[in-house]
Amino acid sequence: MYPWGHLAVAYLLYSLYARGRFRRPPRPAPVLAVVAGSQLADLIDKPLWLLGVFPTGRDLGHSLLFAVGVIVVVYAVAVLLERVETATAFVVAHLSHLLADIPPRFLLGYPFGTEFLLWPIVSHGTFGYSERMFEPPELVETVVTPFTDPTTFLALEFVLFGLALALWYADGRPGLEYVRRDGRGNSQGSRA
Repeated sequence: MYPWGHLAVAYLLYSLYARGRFRRPPRPAPVLAVVAGSQLADLIDKPLWLLGVFPTGRDLGHSLLFAVGVIVVVYAVAVLLERVETATAFVVAHLSHLLADIPPRFLLGYPFGTEFLLWPIVSHGTFGYSERMFEPPELVETVVTPFTDPTTFLALEFVLFGLALALWYADGRPGLEYVRRDGRGNSQGSRA
């Protein structure tokens, strides 16, 4: 998934969470945490892959084992700073990134390409491309198969981004006030 797709999935999930949990749209600081959390895995892994440190662009930052450590640190700092809502936004976004990177073929029973979730315990290439672990129900096969086509999946990312952008507007464009500054250079954001 591309960066805009990860951002879209993360924002949609967190906005729905905030509306369900707090009965209001997301606040500005958590929205910025969603932006950061939705990109963290790629910001770690892609440069290390380009430098030849890792064999793929989905290694350390994409591992659920690494995510556990990140979650512990993020919540520990959040409790000290009284920013638990912001930490939750970050965690939702980071975990959504990992889930969104699971290939659609996994839902059809093919685990190839999911090894990153348990890196370094499970190495890349552990599963063969045609190796199937289970047979999905026919309905799942019918719904998921079109999304195994890269062009269709890319179109889905743009649709999700459009939906997220529309929801962000409906939520009052939270986070934008951190980008805008008043005449004295002070941000107009609120604490969450």
